[in-house]
Amino acid sequence: MRFAYPMQKFQDWVTQQWVILRGRKIKPEDFPWLMGPFGNLDAIGEDFIHQFAKKKNLIVEKDSKAKGIIPSMQKLNLSETEFSNLSKKVIGFYENTANHNLDFSVQWNPFFKFFGLLINKLFSNRINQLNIPIKNISDSESLKSEIINLIDAKTNEIKYTFWFRAIASSGQVIYSGVYGISNLPSGKTCVKAVFPLPNGNATVLMIPSVGKNGELILDSSGKEFGDAGFYFLLKDSKDEYWSKFIRSFRDRLIIGSDNDFISAEQTLTLWHIKVLTFYYKIKLKK
Repeated sequence: MRFAYPMQKFQDWVTQQWVILRGRKIKPEDFPWLMGPFGNLDAIGEDFIHQFAKKKNLIVEKDSKAKGIIPSMQKLNLSETEFSNLSKKVIGFYENTANHNLDFSVQWNPFFKFFGLLINKLFSNRINQLNIPIKNISDSESLKSEIINLIDAKTNEIKYTFWFRAIASSGQVIYSGVYGISNLPSGKTCVKAVFPLPNGNATVLMIPSVGKNGELILDSSGKEFGDAGFYFLLKDSKDEYWSKFIRSFRDRLIIGSDNDFISAEQTLTLWHIKVLTFYYKIKLKK
């Protein structure tokens, strides 16, 4: 039996060992659609981005001309009808994310609050990743939203795009993820978000579609390994790779525009039960 890397926090070791026991061994070259940056054993926040760039010999650019989490929405391979119906403001947000201000609020299912508190205490507060506020936020809080590109110095090609988000008033980091587009084994195109964790990552793959009012719908409701969904990845003590598809956990984001505002609703569910919902108000910077 394989074991997780031993010299780390006990709770990280237990989580990784569970992935090894319940997941599958993989070879990175066989799963390019799934692979992404792995975190260090310590904090994952903005310091990690600079450490990762140094390790990969990449240049950190915070004021790059490319300001979006997706370089071109046409790369989502939507049908001509869907793309023509998609809100132009939503396209502008994804292609120029850094040019927008974000406010958000949070609504928890009270039955899952303890679960969220436990995750924060054991993991999120320490590593500055997936650090979701436990208290409901009914009045919108402003987010510090920053696009950080890692550039190949020789080719000037963007290798990784990090979207770094923190609560503006407290500095509490909520997400630090690598965003882009990936093609599933089925050939379907999806939006990919990778959140580095100690010695591994959490990866969410979401299938895009367009609603009747021009809203973009991103859904991670896959049924099996290879589908859209939520995955854990890690390296064990022998530097071999493992992954676990978490079918019970799903993420659905609906983002559309109304007059001057873009609004988004993101719902996370576990076993088809709503855990929490994020509400976003997004507006172009003046």
